[in-house]
Amino acid sequence: MAKRQRNVWLCQSCAFEFPAFEQPCRSCGKWETLVETIKEPARSPGAGLAVGGARRQLPPRPLRTAAGERAPRVPLGIAELDRVLGGGVVPGSIVLLGGEPGIGKSTLLLQAAAGIAVGGGRILYASGEESAAQIADRAARLGLMDGPTADAMELFSEHDAELIGEAARASRPTLLIVDSIQTATVESLDGVAGSVGQVRESAAVLARVARETGAATILVGHVTKEGSIAGPKTLEHLVDAVIMLDGDRHGSLRTLRAAKNRFGSTDELGLLEMSERGLIAIEDPGRAFIDDREVRAPGAVVAPLLEGSRPMLVEVQALVAGTAFGAPRRTGRGLDTARLALLAAVLVRRAGIQLGDRDIYANLVGGIELDEPALDLPLALALASAHGDMPINRLTVAIGEVGLLGELRPVSGLARRLREAARHGFTRAIVPAPRRGSQAEPSPEGMKVIAVATLSEAIREALDGR
Repeated sequence: MAKRQRNVWLCQSCAFEFPAFEQPCRSCGKWETLVETIKEPARSPGAGLAVGGARRQLPPRPLRTAAGERAPRVPLGIAELDRVLGGGVVPGSIVLLGGEPGIGKSTLLLQAAAGIAVGGGRILYASGEESAAQIADRAARLGLMDGPTADAMELFSEHDAELIGEAARASRPTLLIVDSIQTATVESLDGVAGSVGQVRESAAVLARVARETGAATILVGHVTKEGSIAGPKTLEHLVDAVIMLDGDRHGSLRTLRAAKNRFGSTDELGLLEMSERGLIAIEDPGRAFIDDREVRAPGAVVAPLLEGSRPMLVEVQALVAGTAFGAPRRTGRGLDTARLALLAAVLVRRAGIQLGDRDIYANLVGGIELDEPALDLPLALALASAHGDMPINRLTVAIGEVGLLGELRPVSGLARRLREAARHGFTRAIVPAPRRGSQAEPSPEGMKVIAVATLSEAIREALDGR
């Protein structure tokens, strides 16, 4: 008689198995590491053997023959989401979409479903959080009830992962959406929805369904207060791509980034704007994060940055003020605060700008968050400009990495960055000097490129020798 599967408690730290829950783990002594897991019965020694005792297995194949089995990507109709995914979703793949409550995850998924419907595909939308009527109301607000989406999408208000899998096997959709993985459950487990064991086993069930049916599957994941996706870390290992939708709930800007992508790059950035008709792509990201005022105040400089394959211009702003009490503050919005404190120390030691007794505030215009070493030089120049109350020419851009010794280091893609700046009317650029033995890249037409070796030289050039 076939052995039945059973549930065990597995320590995520030392992999010791327990028949029942107990804390702490008696093997490693750690707390809150036990996860309820389904343990499959072990196969008998003869299992998997063909007649005559030969084990059934596929022979090795040349790489060239495997390449011919790659399925074409399916575009979702949202250019920014397709860009981050690498050109669309791959049939049979699993994508985990994370974001804070109210950021627009369900809106983005309905618009992606509309893109699939326009292309002739079918969608199965399984929701354990909302009723079919609530989803229909949102679709009506987005104007999707009058198009092909109303007929191509099937709604399934269910949280049981196995029942969702049966529905997907029956309908064979092009796109399967599960909103959310934290509400999905597996009946054979005793844990409540959202527990570590339920989340992991539900994701494993849906992953098998995606492989069997070839449906591109998107799982919605909630995030914790620390900003990571709720659930076990193994959840991110089970999926093929992890996409994060970020932004200020009180603002309109939304960004898409890939924390993991087996089928594309993780460097691409998607830029969307929330409107009454849903999420729309920002038409010209090159100028979306620049203040268009005629006279630039002290403490501001524009940086030509490169996010993946997309060049864009971002204005860096800084404010230096006297410390009211206690230790000086170092506050940054949209950038790394630790990097801000490091640059302040380099300015004090290598450029003679006394910031030790000053409060420092820095900001990226537009509410975007970036973490690129090329931001070092424009941020340092903004601090120097704010400290001396001397503005930098509004047609000047700066780019470069700053070392602890005050030296400037070249950045990748300099020519593309400068071409984007020249396209928007900037005529002067302060950049790091090329490495010894390497040739300087040609300057864009109409732009004067000033190559400097140290931070002190860059400050003198930015402030016109003042």
